[in-house]
Amino acid sequence: MDKEKIAYHIREILVTLGEDPDREGLRETPERVARMYEEMFRGIAYTNAEIAEKYAKTFDEEDMCTAKQGNFVVVSDIPIFSFCEHHMALMYNMKVSVIYRPVDKIIGLSKIARIAEMVSHRLQLQERIGTDIAEIMTLSTGSNDVGVLIEGEHSCMTARGIKKPGAKTITTAFKGAFESNDSLRREALLLLGKLE
Repeated sequence: MDKEKIAYHIREILVTLGEDPDREGLRETPERVARMYEEMFRGIAYTNAEIAEKYAKTFDEEDMCTAKQGNFVVVSDIPIFSFCEHHMALMYNMKVSVIYRPVDKIIGLSKIARIAEMVSHRLQLQERIGTDIAEIMTLSTGSNDVGVLIEGEHSCMTARGIKKPGAKTITTAFKGAFESNDSLRREALLLLGKLE
């Protein structure tokens, strides 16, 4: 990521907005924004396959007694935020919940949160965050049966445009049996807290 170029363009945006980038409060803003972008968009540097490889620490299911019984692993309400690719506006108050059915191995629970975080640190759509996480979970665990549910608010809808604070967007991404089997999908949604 070229932080120098980002800082230059942020300065130009400030000028175009009618601001004085040399006034005290803005003097260091271009460099601060460049450092923030480097942190906020670090996921852009990795493909889904590279993220899967990075966080593919798994354990044999024999040690954990899950897969042979057809049990599920659920991690819910992982907090993330991202930036929408249409307006570069903040997507906030986001919670990611992931369910998968282990085959021969299970992934460390913290790795699921790290996958969600890395995927969110890109210019994104909420729908794509879910499909990216599902794909990476499949690559990391070898399980085709993966579900991702995301709930979040979008400042491009709450702070501008239609201006409807509190409006939430819920998206799902299901793979394998969760996609093709209605009763399994229903069970997944129950476990993810979206059905009673």
